[in-house]
Amino acid sequence: MNKEALKNTIAQLFASGKGLLAMDESTDTCNKRFAAAGIPQTIEMRRSYRDMIVTTPGLHESIGGAILFDETIRQQTKAGVPFADALIKAGIIPGIKVDMGAKPMAGFPGEKLTEGLDGLRDRLEEYKKLGARFAKWRAVISIGDGYPTIGNIEANTHALASYAAICQEAGIVPIVEPEVLMNGNHTIQRCFEVTEKVLKLLFYKLFVYRVVLEGMILKPNMVIAGTEAEEKDNTDTVAEATVTCLLQSVPAAVPAIAFLSGGQAPQEATEHLNAMNKNYKGQLPWTLTFSFARAVQQPALEIWKGADSNIEEAQKLLYQRARMDALASRGEFTGD
Repeated sequence: MNKEALKNTIAQLFASGKGLLAMDESTDTCNKRFAAAGIPQTIEMRRSYRDMIVTTPGLHESIGGAILFDETIRQQTKAGVPFADALIKAGIIPGIKVDMGAKPMAGFPGEKLTEGLDGLRDRLEEYKKLGARFAKWRAVISIGDGYPTIGNIEANTHALASYAAICQEAGIVPIVEPEVLMNGNHTIQRCFEVTEKVLKLLFYKLFVYRVVLEGMILKPNMVIAGTEAEEKDNTDTVAEATVTCLLQSVPAAVPAIAFLSGGQAPQEATEHLNAMNKNYKGQLPWTLTFSFARAVQQPALEIWKGADSNIEEAQKLLYQRARMDALASRGEFTGD
């Protein structure tokens, strides 16, 4: 493992307030979004969609890295250039999703465990040859009646730590994503309690598995009430709860925290990120930025609708949303 190489990759990813674009939706997830927008669910249409994203002019101004799916990293742009090469040429570092998805955890009704450790070392070697310099593994923690259980949190943090160690051995920066889901009617206080517990156990596991904290990226949820909660908290309350939770749970050695949007509306996610960086400027030991998927892409997808005639307009909107999030990662977003 080359610690300095890992640190250099992270520095490049987040230079000048940039963030990550998560364009790693699985085939099923991408097809569901296409169906909702009235777009044919075909491999060529998925390729065209990713082509529209990757070839967006000026995207590198706000996006330092793009997380790809296995299908995408093997595809090419309309001009015949592999997507990873096209990203590199545009000044964006390619990454890759390596987990095999969250599956129902045996003996734990309502909870899931992410799979994919088997064969990971060999897959990373191949992905590195295809151009990937960082990877992502997502664990999902649900809040409900009687869960999350400590058994589920233990199993998922074990998998995250094992994955991170294997990535660093391969010279690939691991994005560690322990997502506490927004689904449910829980309060922001309940989300805080669960997120804190998950993060503290996660960093214990990372210590046990000898993961170099300076060579990893944390991708957590924001601390926010459930989607079905009766009471919705204002932007400053979400920012305060999230920053407080992170300060109590995440070591200062971690260089960057790139939030997932978790189903928040694009503007909402941007405003929350901006408030954290604006209200707590100078108090944060890590870079706070974004690793959004829908919060950046969805408005452009709805404009594109699979038609070549809409590409230019969709790309302008994609560029704009990414620009807003980059401003928010510096606390400079004004809403204008």
